[in-house]
Amino acid sequence: MTRRLISTGSPFERAYGYSRAVIDGPFAFVAGTTGYDYATMAMPEDAAAQARNCWATIARTLEEAGLSLADIVRATYYVTDVAHAEPLLTVCGEVLAEVRPAATLLVVAGLLKPEMKVEIEVTALKRRV
Repeated sequence: MTRRLISTGSPFERAYGYSRAVIDGPFAFVAGTTGYDYATMAMPEDAAAQARNCWATIARTLEEAGLSLADIVRATYYVTDVAHAEPLLTVCGEVLAEVRPAATLLVVAGLLKPEMKVEIEVTALKRRV
């Protein structure tokens, strides 16, 4: 299997030299994903809404790679304030209730843009059938 790059078309990807995901063998490495709606480049104010946008982008990215949210084995969550942790984790619980990947939550000083409250990064493994 060859290395494949996946893009959402976000202007950040080309400008900052990264891909939304790199598919290498059975693995999908999905870059840190923030809560933008990439169709409109709008960012919701609410941390839970940002988390839902993150998961929608991640789901589309994995689907393009031939995987799904069920294939996630590792997740890292970043929030800019501990107050955003509970709304983020509630959404994660809804999305990943049956998947339950190994996960880490970090409270960070900030993300790239001040409106960003949440960022999610995942690794997925395509299982052989």
